[in-house]
Amino acid sequence: MNIAVIGAGKWGQALYHAYSQKNDVVITSRTVRKMAHFVTLDEALNCEYLIMAIPAQHVREWMQKHFQDKGQKILVAAKGIETSTGAFLNEIYGEFVPENRLAYISGPSFAAEVMQSLPTALMISSTNLPLAETFADALPDFIKGYVSDDVVGAEVSGAYKNVIAIAGGVSDGLGLGNNARAALISRGLVEMTRFGEAFGAKAETFLSLGGAGDLFLTASSTLSRNYRVGLGLAKGQSMEEILDTLGEVAEGVPTAKALHMIAKEKGLYLPIAEEVYAMIEEGKDPHKSVQDLLS
Repeated sequence: MNIAVIGAGKWGQALYHAYSQKNDVVITSRTVRKMAHFVTLDEALNCEYLIMAIPAQHVREWMQKHFQDKGQKILVAAKGIETSTGAFLNEIYGEFVPENRLAYISGPSFAAEVMQSLPTALMISSTNLPLAETFADALPDFIKGYVSDDVVGAEVSGAYKNVIAIAGGVSDGLGLGNNARAALISRGLVEMTRFGEAFGAKAETFLSLGGAGDLFLTASSTLSRNYRVGLGLAKGQSMEEILDTLGEVAEGVPTAKALHMIAKEKGLYLPIAEEVYAMIEEGKDPHKSVQDLLS
């Protein structure tokens, strides 16, 4: 396959490493990188297949300014919900590309471990299952690919788990123990399933690699940026301090804001997400959030 990865952050580089094992792959980004097979955006857009590793909050603007539709098939690698509108990524990309040319990658996958070629399993979701299978088959031998037609479920779980991961970091940062973290992750899974079903997602998707698999990983490891945001909140750091120290995009932060907005509009009960929002946006004391969740 002739593939271009657009976005050279850690996840973009990890996917470049993975897909280049079996395919002809180039990579590009907003800033020029000293990397093998780094090309201009124009060259990248001439490839038949694109992997879009652009942060969720920048997707719409990027597509409006830079995308040239040449019939490319696209694998969306970001996760999140647009804060300004509450739109899912499939809705945003769907404004520019027909849905039968769009697929979405999810599952438990820290970029650092993919870069080391460690065993990983991922899910490719698309309304066009042959396209999902094409992207799955192109994965390297160290990655097992599964396919699904539940795009909404993949989108919701991929975004929501980052918010629960912030809560997981808070729990561990406060020293609440293994019982508390297990309870939090379990109830987080229930919460994001409830949210997804409100948008037509399939319940079984949330028990898959893209749901429970990614949630368990992200909500319990310091390799997770969102988990580290929670650790910072537990220490009493401001969001500005946390994000400055992080130096990377933590999609759970804007997604928590989007979930708060959607919950108000649709009357959805999202207790964990609401507490994360309160800590991020209102400076709520994490100890008070714990008390409120327990009560």
